[in-house]
Amino acid sequence: MAGSKLVLEGRISIKAFLLGLSVVLIPLIRSLFGHIDWVFDCLTETPGKIAISVHIAVVNGLLLIIYSGPIYKVAVRACFLGVTFGCGLMITFSQTTWTHFGWYMCSLSFFHYSEYLVTAVINPRSLSLDSFLLNHSVEYTLAAISSWLEFTVEKLTVPELKQLNWLSVAGLLMVLCGECLRKSAMLTAGSNFNHIVQNEKAQSHVLVTSGVYAYFRHPSYVGWFYWSIGTQIMLCNPVCILGYTLASWRFFRERIEEEELFLVHFFGEDYVEYKKKVGTGLPFISGIRVN
Repeated sequence: MAGSKLVLEGRISIKAFLLGLSVVLIPLIRSLFGHIDWVFDCLTETPGKIAISVHIAVVNGLLLIIYSGPIYKVAVRACFLGVTFGCGLMITFSQTTWTHFGWYMCSLSFFHYSEYLVTAVINPRSLSLDSFLLNHSVEYTLAAISSWLEFTVEKLTVPELKQLNWLSVAGLLMVLCGECLRKSAMLTAGSNFNHIVQNEKAQSHVLVTSGVYAYFRHPSYVGWFYWSIGTQIMLCNPVCILGYTLASWRFFRERIEEEELFLVHFFGEDYVEYKKKVGTGLPFISGIRVN
């Protein structure tokens, strides 16, 4: 675990995230003037859209004035995620059939922001803009866009499909459990955690087998796996549920095999014994074979 003092980038990201989140003040102010549906109007009516656009422009202007260079890049990303989380809250608490998409926006933005913040806490030496995971890969971006398109098309053509509340709640629970498991794994691993598979053993690198690692060899991957599938169950996206399941399973199978090659090299018999006692936590993925 890193020291008790949060690094500068982490502190700035919190301020910027909260600044972006302040977008929720717009419908709260409007509610003072007697609007019944005081939330969703801000996202659908022209005055509301203008107010949000002005808010974003003003906030970005403030960030440009206060910060510069790499620090600004951190702040603007955290702020963007804060705005997204705020808009998700607006949709969630509005009188609309798009509520589940509001849950999704909150889940997605919180996941990416918390990846950066937790990394700032546990392993500031590895902290970078990539820690937001916003540019994880082209495939990841295409998967996200495809889920948005599927939800929108099906919402317009078969709206009853998007009203399976019990299924969306089940997806939300998967998202929450997956998120908690992943962040627990990161916090337990501390400075041993890194978003990039390490091919060289650092002097401080130790084999973590306690906490959630006593139940899963790769708890952060287990959490991310079920989180990603849960987002699509939450949206009631049948095509993406299948697609995300297959794509995530293949990705983590290859990732675990690659990572365990280095872990066996780093820790030798200690890791082999740990591997025998604890499973990966992912279905039908056993990791590399060790003779």
